[in-house]
Amino acid sequence: MALAHFLCWLEKAVGSGEEVTEITVSEKLIELRGKQPGFIEPSFPTIAGEGPNGAIVHYRPAPETCRSVGPDSMLLVDSGAQFDCGTTDVTRTVHLGEPSQHQRDCFTRVLKGHIAIARCIFPAGTAGFLIDAFARRDLWEAGLDYRHGTGHGVGAALNVHEGPFGISPRPSATHGIVEGMIVSNEPGYYEDGAFGIRMENLVEICEAKTEFNFGGNTFLGSAPLTLAPISKKLINVAMLSPGEVEWLDDYHDRVRELVAPKIEDEDVRRWLDDALKPIGTE
Repeated sequence: MALAHFLCWLEKAVGSGEEVTEITVSEKLIELRGKQPGFIEPSFPTIAGEGPNGAIVHYRPAPETCRSVGPDSMLLVDSGAQFDCGTTDVTRTVHLGEPSQHQRDCFTRVLKGHIAIARCIFPAGTAGFLIDAFARRDLWEAGLDYRHGTGHGVGAALNVHEGPFGISPRPSATHGIVEGMIVSNEPGYYEDGAFGIRMENLVEICEAKTEFNFGGNTFLGSAPLTLAPISKKLINVAMLSPGEVEWLDDYHDRVRELVAPKIEDEDVRRWLDDALKPIGTE
């Protein structure tokens, strides 16, 4: 809910010419999350990177490096909070103006990787490194990649990075994934000196329904816990398969069902309704 308020505020603030900086973004997120029941504190310092700062994977806004966010900005925001019921960690990348075709194509490849992990079904106990390549395939096809893991465990009002498992190209991440784990799904792409893209949801590992049950194994999939719009402006729809379009529309339907009824501000409700319109009909 706080993210819907934040994304609506960001577009309106920049559009009206209000002075917005990376530090302003971080402060606004804390303000909005602080209004939610059960808020304790941020779960980590917000990563808010405009333009080239977004290409620095673990960037933190500071007075000496802080950039302004304007009508031509591409902005990566990775943030989260500790609540009495659990820990959040979410990343969204937005463009406040008109993205280039290259930016849209890169964003769409990251989205395709995110969807691949979200749709992945695997035997219980599978090591995370065995499914990491699903997130990178479409980036690799274009000669692109990212230098961090695709997923990490998350505690319940505890550590935002919690072992012993993860989704990573490192074979050391061998602990099997089992039902009930909470893991991030966060592929990305970073172009030095230009922009960064990351798309992160937290998901719950749950049992998947399959037609067969080879060897009596339980097969697992995931269900999204993070519910926030994914920027349609940055998507090259022509690059998506029908199944990927269906996944995105279904995800946005879930955001509409569970988040929209809780928002009382009419401006935010109108913004959210537009952000969640089916991409398959546009």
